[in-house]
Amino acid sequence: MANIKLGYAPTRRSIFSAPDAVKYRKLTADRLNELGIDFVDITDINEEGLLYNDEDMYKIAEKFKREKIDGLFLPHCNFGTEFECARLAKELNVPVLLWGPLDERPEPDGTRLRDTQCGLFATGKVLRRFRVPFTYMTNCRLNDPVFERGLRDFLAVCNVVKTFKNMRILQISTRPFEFFTTMCNEGELLEKFNIQLSPIPMPELTDQMKIAKTEGTEVKEVMEYCRQNMEILIKDDELENVAALKVAMKALAKKYGCQAIAIQCWNQLQSEIGIMPCAANSLLNEEGIPVVCETDIHGAITALMVEAAGMGETRSFFADWTIRHPDVTNGELLQHCGPWPISVAKETPKLTYPLAFEHPGSITAEAKHGDITLARFDGDNGEYSLLLGNAKGIDGPKGMGTYLWVEVDNIKRLEAKIVEGPYIHHCVGIHKDVVPVLYEACKYIGIVPDLYDPIEEDVKAYLRGE
Repeated sequence: MANIKLGYAPTRRSIFSAPDAVKYRKLTADRLNELGIDFVDITDINEEGLLYNDEDMYKIAEKFKREKIDGLFLPHCNFGTEFECARLAKELNVPVLLWGPLDERPEPDGTRLRDTQCGLFATGKVLRRFRVPFTYMTNCRLNDPVFERGLRDFLAVCNVVKTFKNMRILQISTRPFEFFTTMCNEGELLEKFNIQLSPIPMPELTDQMKIAKTEGTEVKEVMEYCRQNMEILIKDDELENVAALKVAMKALAKKYGCQAIAIQCWNQLQSEIGIMPCAANSLLNEEGIPVVCETDIHGAITALMVEAAGMGETRSFFADWTIRHPDVTNGELLQHCGPWPISVAKETPKLTYPLAFEHPGSITAEAKHGDITLARFDGDNGEYSLLLGNAKGIDGPKGMGTYLWVEVDNIKRLEAKIVEGPYIHHCVGIHKDVVPVLYEACKYIGIVPDLYDPIEEDVKAYLRGE
């Protein structure tokens, strides 16, 4: 599970009640502690623990940089000093959460202690002037459910941004010749997003498998794990190859500092080791190291984004859009040869032979039904976007490999989105609604959120706290 650290910089303005601002900075900090939020406070910067002048702003920025915060939280404990908030945010270049506690009833003589809402209006405008993207959490009370929900969603947004800006993907061999769809622009990914690839040739993988078999212990542990959690329908020497491949890929990912893997899963690999890599991919996917097929770099990026949006609590699965449901108008089959993590299966997975290939090493299992998010990061001609939306798992004909029949709101609209691009036949799913988190994260990483259903106003309403 991801751990995200917030920089806590509550702010005030001199013409409103300083004592009330101090009171609310403490109440807010207490609520963060109660919710188990990891944050860096500024009580050592000045006596009030509040942001309101330049001298302290630079000290706060230095501290937050030293502490390597992932996001900046700017509670307006009274009106707030909008230009100091903007200067601090500009210095830090991390996602920004703007919020203030709901103002109380004015005093009997008409005095207002905080005018928090008015200050939020001001800060929002100045952040725009500084070209600092920010997330707004609706003006509410500390114990309102929307406060906790908004904070946790913001933590997930920070996790997506942090993950996206620090990606390194292990590329095992080239894309298969036929798959022009999975080509990517390595230089552009680095220049635009700091996404790095670590390409290795196929022999480096097979050499690492030999090392894994020689050492033996970890391979035996993986084989036993498979026996305990799957129905094994392949030979022992083939199972050993599955385990060795899993161990080898994990070792190479660690060696090159990679968080995900894209592998040329066919067909040279089968000539070298005699198995499909699907089950080995499944095992790594289960451990939170996404492995995608057909050297689909954009697919690996999507998987890392989706898992980050889920805070690492739920495993994702890499799928093909394949065929329409024969009986459900807006139904579609998501399927792949067998790389999905076993935790998404609704039944005991079979380790067997895949659809359309002769070699063993694939998982067969239907995935759990329920609500899911589907997403695809992709781009061409220098422009990148994130296709995303919701679906639900439904009943359908029996399949092979790892599969799930889903129903969407309008399959024709979705189909046109994929065909007209910049997307391809691959997507990533997760059994969790992370659409609002991914939508909000896009503003910080410079890509366009592309909702395949007309739900943008609903997403915005959710993010506002409605």
